[in-house]
Amino acid sequence: MKNRKMSRIIFFFLLLSSAIVSKAALIKGTVSDKQNNEVLIGATIMVDGTTTGAITDIDGKFELAGLRNGVHKLIVSYISYKTITMDVEVNGVSNIDIKMEPNSEQLGEIVVTAAAKKNTETAIIAQQRNSLVMQTGISAQQIARTQDKDASEVIKRVPGISIIDEKFVMVRGLSQRYNNVWINNSAVPSSEADSRAFSFDIIPSSQLDNMVVVKSPSPQYPSDFSGGFILINTKDVPNENMFNISVGGSINDRTHFKDFNSGKSSSTDFLGFDSGLRSLNGGIGANLNNIAGDGIDLKNNNFNNDWTVKSLKPVADMNLAMNMAHRWTSDKGETLAMMAAANYSNSYKNYQDMENSLFGTYDETNQKSNYLRHSKDNQYNHNARVGAMLNLTYVNASGNSRYEFKNIFNQLGRDRYTTRVGVSAQSDNEESAEYYYTSRMTYNTQLTGKHSINDNNKIDWSAGYAFANNNMPDRKRYIINDAMEVGKMGLSNVNDITREWTKLNEHILSANGNYELNMAFGSFKPMIKAGAYLKYRMRDYNTRMFIYNYNAANNSLPSGFRYMNIPNELMQDKYYGEDGIYMLEKVKWSNNYEGNNMMYSGYVATNLPFGKLNVYAGLRYEHNKMELISNTKDYEKSPKSHYYTYNDLFPSINASYKINEKNQVRVSYGRTTNRPEFREVSPSVFYDFDLASNVQGNYNLKPAYIDNIDLGYEFYPSAGELISVSLFYKNFSNPIEWTYTVNGGTDLTYSYVNANGADNYGVELDIRKNLDFIGLNNFSWSFNGALIKSKVRFDSSSSEKDRPMQGQSPYIINTGLFYNNNDKGLNISALYNIIGNRIIGVGRSLGTTGNEAKVPDSYEMPRNSFDLSISKKFAKHIEVKAYVRDLLAEKVSFKQFAETSKGKVEQVTREYKPGRNFGLNVSYTF
Repeated sequence: MKNRKMSRIIFFFLLLSSAIVSKAALIKGTVSDKQNNEVLIGATIMVDGTTTGAITDIDGKFELAGLRNGVHKLIVSYISYKTITMDVEVNGVSNIDIKMEPNSEQLGEIVVTAAAKKNTETAIIAQQRNSLVMQTGISAQQIARTQDKDASEVIKRVPGISIIDEKFVMVRGLSQRYNNVWINNSAVPSSEADSRAFSFDIIPSSQLDNMVVVKSPSPQYPSDFSGGFILINTKDVPNENMFNISVGGSINDRTHFKDFNSGKSSSTDFLGFDSGLRSLNGGIGANLNNIAGDGIDLKNNNFNNDWTVKSLKPVADMNLAMNMAHRWTSDKGETLAMMAAANYSNSYKNYQDMENSLFGTYDETNQKSNYLRHSKDNQYNHNARVGAMLNLTYVNASGNSRYEFKNIFNQLGRDRYTTRVGVSAQSDNEESAEYYYTSRMTYNTQLTGKHSINDNNKIDWSAGYAFANNNMPDRKRYIINDAMEVGKMGLSNVNDITREWTKLNEHILSANGNYELNMAFGSFKPMIKAGAYLKYRMRDYNTRMFIYNYNAANNSLPSGFRYMNIPNELMQDKYYGEDGIYMLEKVKWSNNYEGNNMMYSGYVATNLPFGKLNVYAGLRYEHNKMELISNTKDYEKSPKSHYYTYNDLFPSINASYKINEKNQVRVSYGRTTNRPEFREVSPSVFYDFDLASNVQGNYNLKPAYIDNIDLGYEFYPSAGELISVSLFYKNFSNPIEWTYTVNGGTDLTYSYVNANGADNYGVELDIRKNLDFIGLNNFSWSFNGALIKSKVRFDSSSSEKDRPMQGQSPYIINTGLFYNNNDKGLNISALYNIIGNRIIGVGRSLGTTGNEAKVPDSYEMPRNSFDLSISKKFAKHIEVKAYVRDLLAEKVSFKQFAETSKGKVEQVTREYKPGRNFGLNVSYTF
């Protein structure tokens, strides 16, 4: 046994040594028809006696990598052409041109069944080239190069896209509410309680096959988008059986090996799930019995009263992943395939001395800033994520029917503890803290079918279910100040200690079907397409808030209890009871709501190919009825329904003109909408600790309507290469924005409002190019950038002035340099990203006409982000990856700019250092 193990080790090192010392050899070429020089797509080139081979792409090109220098015998075959056997001598890189002769022998009927792969860069570019609409995307191949850990990091590599709050997508400078998301061609619920937004950080990159962003309206997609319609596709089944496991770790130079505080956690938080110990019942056997004054007796109910803070020193983040694929083929030619994946990650994030302030109108008289709040935060985050995927595919023997059953599950649990020290708007010194656990879970399942009745008739359909929840069990908060005695911090009011339980559940049922009829009238081959789509959403949001109280006239609390340390001294069992501290529910039924939304739609479209000109036009009808059930009274359940009903027609046209095989131009027009969400029209109020303000909805919110115009030019030098330029213009009616008002001179309330109108326009550039033309073999370069301008328009009677749209960046730049050597199994990438300053919080104009005072807008400032990664394969089974993220580690900074009589004054509202991340990952493929 020992000798066998030793021989395996020696054999492994021999393979490793030969892989390192061997010189790279590569055969590149083109396959074409000998008579008319037309390229042949799908020709097969095999190296005789090996399993090495390639298939020509849409330009007839191929590459054979992983070869040794010397003479190789190639076998080239193509249906209805004579097979060619030829010897090719290679030393480094050899380019060959293969001409094939048609086979004059009469062939019988041939049926070719194949599944198009969409997880390579070549496939994504080919899909973009042949699409009827304007779109772009990113493949699993490019994802593997970048080492991005989740979908939010992946999608920011797409032209015109940036990320906000490390999880929400902004397309063409438009906030997350103006984008729509499908996973595997089915709708997904919002993962956030307070906004229409899909949280991209919840999907690990290991589950992705590709991500496509549709940027021009099209009749087959729901119209509720303007920035982009994002199609997330999870991994498909590869051509061969596979089992892969990987393990990795990373450290952050501002988090790991340093003191890390967090709220008391249960052991199951390590898996991202709550054990239930935070529930209102406080665990097994607890009942919330009332005491005098309708308070809750904490001492005699086994209630979870743990307010202590624990400390640890994180050593490293970790991640584990498993992927498996298998396919079975019956004697009849039927295929059943399975793709399964599971992943787990555990990570920490620490932000120290984080500025968290907000400024009101500038004090011109005294030439100084006015704080609405002024504080420094220390924040500690512990995240645990569990994900799983199971995809099943069945293809019948003839290949004309394909069924897929896809499932994806993700759970993200977060413990967060924040301490705050600062000065209030009343100039009182304040100290406060918030600690909570929150979990976000999504589950999506789809059953889809694709059928080719014959060459002219195609049908596809899908039925899907999605579930999302967002739970925050037992959020604890407290605040102390020196209002009672200057210089001495204590409780002004015991009610300043609060606890809150929040739960959001959302279900979505969706179904759609499409029929495609292809016709031929000589050389004119039009297509007619029609379909229907149905979506039903149900949401249930419940929250309960409790404040602490005591009997001022009769209590046994120590005389100086207000100045005791709250988590470690005051909040102890010995001080709970009728003569001590008890918990009192702050009943507010208006904070709870239910929602139902039925949307059904249908469309007709036609594709008209007039030679080099192709016109795809259609009309979509949508009926959308949303019911919000909210309570009209705070002290009792008092449901009342509010209905928001819309019936709309949405025309669109997408035209492309193919100048030649490598150049084409596009132009499109379409009308879309942006409808209010449940939360945005509900009266529910939620206190946001980061904003130190309340957030609430707006009953009177109206939908926005957008006219979209796009113009683009695309150049495809060769397979896997692209140069495109696009111009866009969007005109908004009643755009919905996120803003705040100042109440009582100092208190802020954030909500949603309609502006009168807005314009958004810009230019995008996308370049993906191999660099072998300048002698840099195996190198490629990608660049995408956008220049964007926007202006929100207000009524002439409004005190507000025209300004850029919230969230719109004036520029976005993503670029990367890649080295990919298949022969050596070596990949290296260097990536750079920057976005221009964008409005995060919209300010307000206060005062009377002619005497207005401006609360400045809050901007997120530009920062340079630079990532490096390297991966190396050993013996075809082992791959080692190392990376550095955010190498420059520049500050994340938010600012307000006050216009004063002495010029512009810069005021920092939020600022922190994220630190650098260093990571290592090892994977083994069986």
